[in-house]
Amino acid sequence: MDYKVHIDAGKEDCYFQYVQPGATFYASYQVLKGGDGMCGFAVRHPNGQIVHPYEWRQSAEYADQTSSGGYYAVCIDNQFSRFAGKLVNLYLSVIRYDMWEKYAKEVEELDMNIKNFTHSIQFVERNINDILQYQYHSRARESRDYNLLQDNNAYVFRWSFIQILAIAATGTLQVYFVRKLFEVKDNSSKTRI
Repeated sequence: MDYKVHIDAGKEDCYFQYVQPGATFYASYQVLKGGDGMCGFAVRHPNGQIVHPYEWRQSAEYADQTSSGGYYAVCIDNQFSRFAGKLVNLYLSVIRYDMWEKYAKEVEELDMNIKNFTHSIQFVERNINDILQYQYHSRARESRDYNLLQDNNAYVFRWSFIQILAIAATGTLQVYFVRKLFEVKDNSSKTRI
């Protein structure tokens, strides 16, 4: 599951994911936009123990290869940032490799010798899951870079516009004062000679 969530300034949001016993649990996040580009990330085991402590970083990940099962809590913390909300890409994955082993046992019970085939399928599935995780990270980096480009473009446009206005105002003011300097006053009073 891939989520894009907005965390308000000074807030913490927790998300819960059920993991069956023996399954592999994987969680990661990446800050896409907002503030200094960092926030806290922690994972709490179903028994209540924090297995991944908070770290103020741009991205982090956690994996539990053999889970005892239960509801994992994944918390994203933006409490250090008092003014800026953050856009965070959150990725949660639960993979049950034990189902492949169950399938292999059923095949062996049928007296079929496709053990090599089953290992090949397991190898391919693990590689596909690794590739999906890599693609997730690539998409998250691409999204973060795109948001950074948009922010930089808006910043440059805003300051360029302000500078254009300042230059135009300065030029107008200069023309006004130069014209005022050469302005000839018409004296209607007669002077005696």
